[in-house]
Amino acid sequence: MLDFAAIKKAARACEADMTKFLRDLVRIPGESCGEKETAARIVGEMKKVGFDEAGIDRMGNVIGYMGKGKTLIAFDGHIDTVGIGNRDNWKFDPYEGFETEKEIGGRGTSDQLGGPVAAVYGAKIMKDLGLLNDRYRVMVTGTVQEEDCDGLCWEYIIKEEKIRPEFVVITEPTNGNIYRGQRGRMEIRVEVKGVSCHGSAPERGDNAIYKMGEILAEVKALNGKLGNDPFLGRGTLAVSQIYFSSPSRCAVADMCAISIDRRLTWGETYRSALGEIAALPAVRKYRAKVTMYRYDRPSYTGVVYPIDCYFPTWVIPEDAKPVRAMVKAYEGMFGRPRVDKWTFSTNGVSIMGRNGIPCIGFGPGKEEQAHAPNEKTWKADLVRCAAVYAALPGIYTSGELEKAPAEISKSRRAVKPAGTGSPKKGAKTAKAAAPAKKTAVKKPAKKPAKKSGA
Repeated sequence: MLDFAAIKKAARACEADMTKFLRDLVRIPGESCGEKETAARIVGEMKKVGFDEAGIDRMGNVIGYMGKGKTLIAFDGHIDTVGIGNRDNWKFDPYEGFETEKEIGGRGTSDQLGGPVAAVYGAKIMKDLGLLNDRYRVMVTGTVQEEDCDGLCWEYIIKEEKIRPEFVVITEPTNGNIYRGQRGRMEIRVEVKGVSCHGSAPERGDNAIYKMGEILAEVKALNGKLGNDPFLGRGTLAVSQIYFSSPSRCAVADMCAISIDRRLTWGETYRSALGEIAALPAVRKYRAKVTMYRYDRPSYTGVVYPIDCYFPTWVIPEDAKPVRAMVKAYEGMFGRPRVDKWTFSTNGVSIMGRNGIPCIGFGPGKEEQAHAPNEKTWKADLVRCAAVYAALPGIYTSGELEKAPAEISKSRRAVKPAGTGSPKKGAKTAKAAAPAKKTAVKKPAKKPAKKSGA
């Protein structure tokens, strides 16, 4: 049996080191495709605390290992952050941050630099307390480009590095809860054509913006008619961007396009979501083009790994082994946890959504701090997460969970619905629907692809 009291004591003893580590990371601006210095700092900490292996793959992801056992259990945390937005909305320097007795402030503290910090020290505790054994090996990642294109990093790790853990702990903020799923998402572009003419005689042309106005009204109404799921909630959509082309401000627009952020609940897929937009009367009337964006922005190492901007919904059953192991680890030290789901998106869209590797979520910080000014996290969260991370692998591989009922319920959420995998050749995407290219190292593009966002 694990000595939970010893694990809690060891985690509390790491609080000052974790705080310093997190504050160091905050001071390094590291937006998507600019994570080089952040990655180097994390590798340095891994080596300092005694990781058996610590390095950076060709895409720029940090990968560290502790232990030599058979079952590979991964702890994932992305190391890129969003920008700071309007600096006037911050009450303190977002890259200097602040520290009080209980809190740590700064960009990325909750979303989600605190997660990798707690995972690194969770692995340290395993080693320091002699918890590592021949049954498991721990992998801790610091993944890149998640804010741009969630899951891309793990597509590379799984398909190019050929690494496939038994399950993955996602260390995104969970408000102190354990999360077992999330809605998916996708990025849709709708484009309509017109004919330009001089603005003094608009009747001579065909105004694309007016056409889009009709489409926008129907898109807005569609938001209230989307699918619903008792656990994940409703599917949603929001128009996030609008573009146009026109010869001048004195001319009628000859093109107008919008971007749609589409959140997908259980049973909704990229095919169904594209079909709903394509079927709108105004879209059909004006023969608008409905497509899916494709991401191909180079990582900070120069690797380009193209992928369609489709991020599948995923859920694992509440009685799945990783869930039961996480609950048992938490209960051993902190009482009964709440098991719930994320509102936003995570790297689980690739790990579980595309590749079927179970994910379980538990991370320091709060969802509502993500992307917000005056972002902060809590020292107690770092301690709690490091302790639970340290206990989890031993519980999962001990055999004690096998004493539970052998017949695990066959939840519909254990199986991906049709169309949740990668779009096949022939799918409507913003670029020609060719299969994703193999890894290529290129110089940064002169005009980077538009950013995605979780």
